[in-house]
Amino acid sequence: QVQLVESGGGLVQAGGSLRLSCAASGDIFSRYAMGWFRQAPGKEREFVASINWSGQSTSVANSVKGQFTTSRDNAKNTVYLQMNSLKPEDTAVYYCAASTYNAVASMRSELYRYWGQGTQVTVSL
Repeated sequence: QVQLVESGGGLVQAGGSLRLSCAASGDIFSRYAMGWFRQAPGKEREFVASINWSGQSTSVANSVKGQFTTSRDNAKNTVYLQMNSLKPEDTAVYYCAASTYNAVASMRSELYRYWGQGTQVTVSL
């Protein structure tokens, strides 16, 4: 099975940018589609972005379309979430997840079997 470790979170001012990374180990990375989800305090976890095994197909939540993008480097076993023009409402714990349905950049959290521990992103005014 694959293990996932997120990094790159932190405190940023509104309007700033962050790039999250999620490093995978323990299995062949290209076997998995990868997703990003977030959970803000008092709210349910929500889909942010996903990417299929080859990187040729991505999905992005309407709430962050044009603001966030995801990419992957299979040679480095890493998926990225580039977050631009950050707003206070983007404050959340961000999780990466891996799905064995690797041809599809799914938005459905139930298809993601493996999850990282999360990284905190805080956007201040």
